[in-house]
Parts: sequence; structure tokens; C-alpha cells
Amino acid sequence: MKNREAIADHLNVIPRNQHNISRKSISDSALKVLYRLSKSGHRACLVGGGVRDLLLGIQPKDFDIATDATPEQVRELFKNSRIIGRRFRLVHIRFGRDIIEVATFRGHDEDSLKTETNEAGRILRDNTFGEIEEDAIRRDFTANALYYDIHDYAVLDYVGGLQDIEQRQLRLIGDPDTRYPEDPVRMLRALRFAAKLGFTIEQAAADAIFRHGHLLAVIPPARMFDEVIKLFHSGSAVRVFELLREYGLLKYLVPALDEWLQDEPSEAMLDFIDQALVNTDSRVNTGQPVSPGFIFAVLLWPVVHQQASQIQPDRQKMISALIQVGEPIMKRQVRHVSIPRRFSQMARDIWSLQPKFHRTQGKQPLRLLSHPLFRAAYDFMCIQSMVALMPHRLCHWWTDFQLEHEVEREPESRRKPRPRRRRRNAG
Repeated sequence: MKNREAIADHLNVIPRNQHNISRKSISDSALKVLYRLSKSGHRACLVGGGVRDLLLGIQPKDFDIATDATPEQVRELFKNSRIIGRRFRLVHIRFGRDIIEVATFRGHDEDSLKTETNEAGRILRDNTFGEIEEDAIRRDFTANALYYDIHDYAVLDYVGGLQDIEQRQLRLIGDPDTRYPEDPVRMLRALRFAAKLGFTIEQAAADAIFRHGHLLAVIPPARMFDEVIKLFHSGSAVRVFELLREYGLLKYLVPALDEWLQDEPSEAMLDFIDQALVNTDSRVNTGQPVSPGFIFAVLLWPVVHQQASQIQPDRQKMISALIQVGEPIMKRQVRHVSIPRRFSQMARDIWSLQPKFHRTQGKQPLRLLSHPLFRAAYDFMCIQSMVALMPHRLCHWWTDFQLEHEVEREPESRRKPRPRRRRRNAG
């Protein structure tokens, strides 16, 4: 590990008049934290994706802060905060629905009792604090290691991150054969950032993914769930899926789908996955809600559909077959990615509702319309109809049916009152 003086020698300071970051683009909550830390005698910098995105002209969704104040000192300054984490102790400061994450500058000391690694080199705990120079080289990618100092509004670059951003390159800080084993999730982050930003992954960092991808198998399933959601709800899910396949990482996230893809997959089903991800990206990028349950329903549908069709070829009678095969497929999936039950159940319900869309006679349509997951299942069905996995007419029929029954489906409190009819005098 380089010493502080050597790191500082590479410091590139970009003064306020030579970069495009404006305080107007930083959230009021983040500015409050930065200024209060600074006025209390602490160094305070915006860091990571927030700085990167602002330099790229993208409005960040989150603002993270790095400081020389310890978590306890930050907690003392902000009563609306709490210290979280064991592996990395952080402070979350809440302003209404807005949460600002504050991290203390990390250092490096192999003998520190606050740093713990396993035999493979994976970091289990990293709470050795240090100086900003050390913190910079402890970060993952150069594009995420830029600091916006609230003291003089300069951007500080210790690792050549600004040049990499200009070249639209994602470069890992340090030796990939050391940094990936420290935290294998960095490989998923590399793919997510490359997809989201349109960056290319620097060759050494890209090649090392093939050597170390197997390390994702030891990541706790609960953490893998968080990473999968970040990947597919990033607004770039189509490109993420391509990169997961290209780098051979899909098998650690959705093994059943990866196996299905190896066996001459149906073109229509591949089109279904692609169209579903296109729709998900569109919803994310326009601020519409998306559910993890829906994305897992999409990713596992090729396997569920194939196995259910082998049991029951008649798609209008497939409900029991879908339930029968869906349960073990989902059980296998949650061993790799710990999907909360409300989302795994949502996926299973979406699957089992699909045959019911063929029933357009009698009272069946109204019963289906009243199902709590009707809208998600309907969207799923319409995506299937777009790629000829379902009759195209069904999507049109159910779209019209919803419009015809829109008033009946509205909550009582939202319905417009009907004019009262005047009763005639019986006499």
C-alpha cells in the first residue's frame, strides 16, 4: 500500500472555476451536512457517484459524504442520525425521506484490530480510519474516488479519476487480483457502472472478472439480493443482462436461467426477457415504481414456462402445473439470492395468473380484475403478447375491459358522487 506522501504527490486539484459542479445541483440535505461538519472543524467532502455524475452532467440520486470525523462525532453533531453497519460503520442522517450517508476516511493497517479479512483475502470488517489520501486508494474505481471539498469547492483527484471519466473508462484502483477477492461484489459493480454510464471496463479489470467470478458464490444471499436489485433497477437493465452473460456472472445470480440459456433457448422467450427489461428501464427512467417481484418473475419465467408446458401442454389448463414447478424453482433461487417472501410470492402469483387471461367469458374476467396483482400480471401478459408467447388480441381485449370497468374498480372514496334522483310524490 502506498504511503500518504506518495499518494499526495499525485494529487490533482481542480479549482472551482475549472469544473462544472455547482452547489445548486447538490441537495439541501447534503449541503447542510457538509457545512455543519466543516464549521465544526472537520474536513467534509462530497465523494463517489455524486461527484462522478455531476461531472458527467447527470443529476445524482444520492449524495455520499466522506469526513475525518468519526461515526461517534458525526452522531453527536446530528441528532437525526444513527450509526449502522458492522462490516463498514457508517452514519445515516435523515431529513424527512432523504438520507445522507456519511463515512469516515478509511486507512490501512494490516495489524489493526478493526480490519479483518478471511484466508481468501475477502474483507470481513474494515473500520480502520485514516486520512483522505488513504481513503482515496481504498475506493473501488477511479471514477468513484473524486472528492468535492466544501471548504474551497475544489475537486480533488488522487488516482487519475478525472482523466478516466473524460475517456469514459472504468478502471479499478490497485491490482484487480487483490481488489476483487477483497470484495467480489466489485465485479457486479463494475458491470453496473459500465452499463449505466456507457463506460468501457479497463482491460486488466475486465480480464480479472473471468478469473475471480466464482468468488460471488460465497457472498451472503441477502447481500446478493441488494446487488441484483441495483443491477436490474439501474435504468440500464438491458445492457446489464448482456454484460452478465458476456462475463459469465449470470450463473451466480440466476443459475436456472443461465442453464436454460445454454440449451438452444427459444427466440420468442429471449425476446420476452429483452422486452421486459426494456419496459423496466423505461419505468425506472421515468420515475415509475418497479418491483423486485416482477423482475424475478421475468428472469425465471423461461424455466417455469418450459417445465410447466412439459407437464401440461394446454396453456389454458396450466395453473396447477405452474404452481407445481414454480415452488422448487423459487426455492433453488433463494439459496443464491435471498428474495423476501413478499416478492417471491408476487412472482409465483404472476405466473399462476397467466392462464386466467384466456378466460374472457362469464364472471371470470371480473374476478381476475379484482385480484391485487392483476396489474402486474396484466403487464406481464402484454409483454408476452408482444413477442407472440400469448395471443396479441388478449392484451387488447383486457385493455378495453379495464377501461369499461374503470369506475367499478375505483375506491369508493374516489368515485364522483352520482346525482340523486328525485323521488316522485306517491300521492
